[in-house]
Amino acid sequence: MVKIRHLYRRQVFSFLVSLILLLTAAAAQAAGFRFIEAPAGPDGPALTGAMWSPCSAAPGEIDLGNITVTGVKNCPIAGGKLPLVVISHGRGGSFLGHHDVAETLADAGFVVAAINHPGDTASDMSRSDDLSVFAERPEDIKRLIDFMIGASPAAANIDPGRIGFFGFSRGGYTGLLLLGANPDWALATAFCEQSPIHICDQIRRKEFPAQPLTHDPRIKAAVLADPLALVFTADSLQGIKAPVQLWASERGGDGVTPDMVAAVDTGLPIKHEYHVVPNSGHFAFLAPCPPGLTKDRPELCTDAPGFDRSAFHQQFNAAVLAFFRAQLGDR
Repeated sequence: MVKIRHLYRRQVFSFLVSLILLLTAAAAQAAGFRFIEAPAGPDGPALTGAMWSPCSAAPGEIDLGNITVTGVKNCPIAGGKLPLVVISHGRGGSFLGHHDVAETLADAGFVVAAINHPGDTASDMSRSDDLSVFAERPEDIKRLIDFMIGASPAAANIDPGRIGFFGFSRGGYTGLLLLGANPDWALATAFCEQSPIHICDQIRRKEFPAQPLTHDPRIKAAVLADPLALVFTADSLQGIKAPVQLWASERGGDGVTPDMVAAVDTGLPIKHEYHVVPNSGHFAFLAPCPPGLTKDRPELCTDAPGFDRSAFHQQFNAAVLAFFRAQLGDR
């Protein structure tokens, strides 16, 4: 891949996106959708989430409460030797936070799986402010991959040699570790000098996670959107060898700054894509919000004046699909 630094080269990018969308629409049927649960084991508790997969039926709508997803519930999986993409959400997010990305990939022939990270998800924030979740998140994704290619309903349809990763915010941090990066927790000391949060108490006391870091060489390509990267240096990123598509919001948010993501761009040792999205805030990478969610969680759903999240996600989803097609191959 060619390393790209830009604020959208609009004409060329728009043409490519339109072409990708046209080709995708011609090939797509629907995204099959089903809930999944990777069982508890010695490495952690049960992981709950969902799986999207190619489906030969016409698409419909599935009501999941304050979110409606497009797809066919429990549709038989169409195709074999399919690439797999696993998704890691941000702090206090859920497996549905990037459902439009999952639907786009599944429509195009990918199996996609996303889980709630225990203790750091919308339904369970019990350990969101504890350093332990930063050590456990990569292990959660490793266990998810084990389940998907081992005992999941899609195992027989997945090509274990073609696995990709998508991560947002803390999910982007998770991806950096999985790809081979090693955090240096002491880097956060200055940031934590005036902060009263529990994580900063732990960092000031040097109570860093002691368990071995989880890297997973089965991941062959990764999309990282606004990764939380405070604890990484160029040296700590040197273990990353897989292709990366890196995205940054122009405004940042929720502890992620544009400079932080730019430092990842500069420090990555491999050729990669780098996209900065004009006028966007951190949460612009979440799927466009329906009215009920906008009312309940305006901080997640409200964008800067002039920023059209739905229009951006048409481009974003197409670019993510193009990247994974190039790196993991068509079905």
